[in-house]
Amino acid sequence: MGACVLNGLGAGPGELSPVVAGLLAEHTGWRNFWWLNVALLGAAFVVSFFAFPETRWHRHRANDIQTKTRHPSSTSLATNPEMNGKTSPPNLKNGVADQPYTPVQTPIQHGKPGRKQFNLFQPNQQPLKTLLIELWTPFKLFAFPIVDFASLVVAWSTASFLIVNLTQSQAFSESPYQYTAQTVGFFNFAVVVGLLLGLGTAGPLNDWISMRATKRNKGIREPEMRLPAMIPYTLIMILGNFVVGFGYQYHWDWKAIVIVGYTCAGIQVASIPAIASTYAIDSYKPVTGSIFVNVTVVKNLWGYGLSRFITEWSIADGFVDPFMTNMCLTALWCICGDSNIHDT
Repeated sequence: MGACVLNGLGAGPGELSPVVAGLLAEHTGWRNFWWLNVALLGAAFVVSFFAFPETRWHRHRANDIQTKTRHPSSTSLATNPEMNGKTSPPNLKNGVADQPYTPVQTPIQHGKPGRKQFNLFQPNQQPLKTLLIELWTPFKLFAFPIVDFASLVVAWSTASFLIVNLTQSQAFSESPYQYTAQTVGFFNFAVVVGLLLGLGTAGPLNDWISMRATKRNKGIREPEMRLPAMIPYTLIMILGNFVVGFGYQYHWDWKAIVIVGYTCAGIQVASIPAIASTYAIDSYKPVTGSIFVNVTVVKNLWGYGLSRFITEWSIADGFVDPFMTNMCLTALWCICGDSNIHDT
């Protein structure tokens, strides 16, 4: 559920930016929107550079601490004041207490980042090795099918939203609509509504399906148990692409295109990427950051290609062909998740 919330919050500015762009283009000129982007990106860079603390988790240190806590020495058990005089000491075997394993509950820590966490460079015993590993790991992960699956699903799902943004002015500014830039921008409020619907349903549905499958599997949870939650949102994605593509091509009433098509685009972009990326993270937790590097590379590569050729393509062949191509590829990658479900 947390991944769905973060994905929705991260996608929020993407849905609202066309609204702002339409207002600025109508009243002050389209160039001012790009100057606004420069200011926002500059502010984000300054905040990230100076106000973002180091949060790297030293996994090997934590494992050492937990190992000592879970397997105390025989000396510590014999000299433990809580044990003397209350219960008989446990049987020892090879210096370790012969008793059932009890998971250690890590207490919630309170506090704030220290000053050293804001240093520009952090101490590292092997900086060159660490740098090379961080650079090599994303390339290595392309050999893992689960990471490839998540990257493709996220890339094409976000492209189903991107193609709506790239074609809306082209479709609605011409006859028979002839809407202004401000009106077209306001149409994106339907996408925001869809984003909120996906944000509010994808997380709880994902967790409920996963928990139910875990109980049926005798308490053993598998990452693939999250994938069935993609099914309803994949169907919503297909419906949205059909409505927008055919609506643009055959000049349907704007209410059908915006209320149904745009809302479906918002629902699926807030849900499908979150579920797919969570599946990959559950499979390979230690390389979470590198997984999102792969996802971002694939997403930006397809997004650039789509934005580069969509206008010429839609002028030459109409809107149906590009929308159906993008929709079929998105559905194809999502269907690959169904094969993973049956393999478990």
